Amino acid sequence: MTNKELEKLALAIRRRVIKMAYECDGNVHLGGALSMVDMLAVLYGDVLRGAGRPYEERDKFVLSKGHGALALFAVLGEMGMISEERLRTYLADGSNLCAHPVMEPEIGIESSNGSLGQGISMAVGMALSAKRKKRDYRVYTIIGNGESNEGLVWEALASASQFKLDNFTVILDDNKFQNDGASENIMYDLNYKERLRAFGFQVAEIDGHHIPQIQEALKSAHAGQAPKAIVANTIKGYGISFMENDNGWHHRRLTQKNYEQAMKELEEQGYGD
Repeated sequence: MTNKELEKLALAIRRRVIKMAYECDGNVHLGGALSMVDMLAVLYGDVLRGAGRPYEERDKFVLSKGHGALALFAVLGEMGMISEERLRTYLADGSNLCAHPVMEPEIGIESSNGSLGQGISMAVGMALSAKRKKRDYRVYTIIGNGESNEGLVWEALASASQFKLDNFTVILDDNKFQNDGASENIMYDLNYKERLRAFGFQVAEIDGHHIPQIQEALKSAHAGQAPKAIVANTIKGYGISFMENDNGWHHRRLTQKNYEQAMKELEEQGYGD
């Protein structure tokens, strides 16, 4: 896809996120879903190899910050991997499209997770499996800055370095907030880049809403046998003015007024051009 096409895909994903959040008529994790939309657009629109390949050969994406699952469901819907009928079951009783991912590889959900750190741990295992079975697929995962308070995350990162997983890329969605407030007031490492480099990763720091920077970081070759880490500086609630940097939208219900304003803003940003 061209940059313009990827920007339109990102807008379409945001529109679907807002629509699904409103129609489910419940409290939804919105802020952290919206902060990673541009990265999902590039991953699914331009990076992940998979069309027509058997499961064992296609690239894998694992969403480790599982509370952002709505954005994953939205991009899978835009890519035609989850049907419109299935998407309408979001948060309904008995639906697997719930607050966190439930593993269903047939529709592109590679890992179940809820407890923070589970997803990245599984992603590292998948990358190690590919190495040992001599498969050429790559594994990508997105973690959150709040999630990065978990020791399990750093054990997984240390393992990726130890096993020289140059088929593994971790993206840290650093939107500066977590459930309990601003990350800097809780447990926050202002030097993610240096810490990840110390763990043996090839590291890039980017604007997580700038499509060309995301593309360049994801497509750059691995240095030697090192795994890759991308520190993405993002804005929680990005794309919707009244949600941006407002941690009240970490988990909240959309009113009709909220919904109409959000959709109007997305239309003004170019949706439907």
